[in-house]
Amino acid sequence: MTHWPMPVGLHTALPRLPFEGRLPSFDGATGWLNSPPLTAAGLHGQVVLVNFWTYTCINWLRQLPYVRAWAGKYSGQGLVVIGVHTPEFGFEHDPDNVRRAVQDRQIEYPVATDNDYAVWEAFANHYWPALYFADAEGRIRHHHFGEGEYQQSEMVIQQLLAEAGSSPGHDLVSVDARGAEVPADWASLRSPENYTGYERTENFASPGGIVPGKPHSYTAPAQLRLNQWALWGDWTIEEQPATANTADGQIACRFHARDLNLVMGPAAPGTSVRFQVLLDGQPPGAAHGADADDQGHGTATGQRLYQLIRQPGRVAERTFQITFLDPGIQAYAFTFG
Repeated sequence: MTHWPMPVGLHTALPRLPFEGRLPSFDGATGWLNSPPLTAAGLHGQVVLVNFWTYTCINWLRQLPYVRAWAGKYSGQGLVVIGVHTPEFGFEHDPDNVRRAVQDRQIEYPVATDNDYAVWEAFANHYWPALYFADAEGRIRHHHFGEGEYQQSEMVIQQLLAEAGSSPGHDLVSVDARGAEVPADWASLRSPENYTGYERTENFASPGGIVPGKPHSYTAPAQLRLNQWALWGDWTIEEQPATANTADGQIACRFHARDLNLVMGPAAPGTSVRFQVLLDGQPPGAAHGADADDQGHGTATGQRLYQLIRQPGRVAERTFQITFLDPGIQAYAFTFG
């Protein structure tokens, strides 16, 4: 199960599309949004685009504007887009969280919830995001893992629709991405995704290391090297989240990227946790992200990805610090763009 971040270069010529197998079953889905349950047999005669996603994945968020645009442009010409939401974190199994993400991201095409990974396994998929393209005869003809290749992917859709007797034309969509959906600044991105739970974290720099699964008082070193992170205060580091047990818990990280995002949310549903973000020890000013103001203040009200930093000018190596003014935050992962 891997996030596939790097975009692949665009192609101007469409290669001959092979047959990669039959469109697998969706019978293992644990629920459906925006649609009654769909079946491979019931989709016969229509071109199908299947998009595997999980709602906090930054790579999927940056792909989403194109998937939304393709659904809007080609749904009346014989294309069915199906999002398959296969969760990464525990809270992404919650149907209300997924339903809220579908609404917030203006997703109007059918979404299968795949909490048991049955559809994921039927496709033998390993990545978020992933695209699978099936022709009107129910045959997989193309796939793409990760971001990028949007021109190529749309040309595949057009070819499969033309094979099915539609006339989709050759014009390509243009998108106006906002917030976390804006493409990464790949040229300046030198910080990889990192997790805060003990199962998959790297470069943890608090003295003494991780005390897994138990409350512990952590301190942060005076300086962090690039891509190191640390905690300060009373935290419990579990398999997936790091949970602040008291107010004023802090997370610090040294990074090199235009954007810094943090997947987090209150441990108790229906509560909120106030926070303040600092950049090199100062309020972020114009470098604040969509979920903080210029003084770095914000409030975590749900379990999702929060965009906390977006540097407007020259991107440099910086130190990020977030202080949680209330107890009970659960942090899961840093992502960058």
